[in-house]
Amino acid sequence: MKIIKIFFMVSMTLLLFSSTVVARDFDWTRDLNIQAEANESGFRARLETRFKIGDAQIKIVLNNIEEPADAYMVLKLGEMSNQPMENVIEEYKSGKGKGWGALAKSLGIKPGSKEFKALKHGHDLYNEKPKVKNKAKGKRKK
Repeated sequence: MKIIKIFFMVSMTLLLFSSTVVARDFDWTRDLNIQAEANESGFRARLETRFKIGDAQIKIVLNNIEEPADAYMVLKLGEMSNQPMENVIEEYKSGKGKGWGALAKSLGIKPGSKEFKALKHGHDLYNEKPKVKNKAKGKRKK
């Protein structure tokens, strides 16, 4: 009985820790949601400009997702995978709760790819470059 309790406690600790680590990968989505909710029309305009799509397509995406940052992710993953927006929305709905890595994989994007790693660290809607850790400190780009 004591072994079962220990196993249960260890399992719960690992589960809690792993979900926290995964959540940190896309921390920027929280800030993007705040920005989008503060200026909804500006957010829509940025999506239109960034992804070169019209208002009708923006409405379709926003009506089929939960959060504004999810709209960005759906459009970005569609761009990365060369998939139509409708396909990405369907994958998003059917894989709900599995995470962005699982969605990327279902669209043919390797979750460990350079592009996906950059996406985990930020978006490009507000001319902000994703924060990617530079492994070679001290080296400058020429």
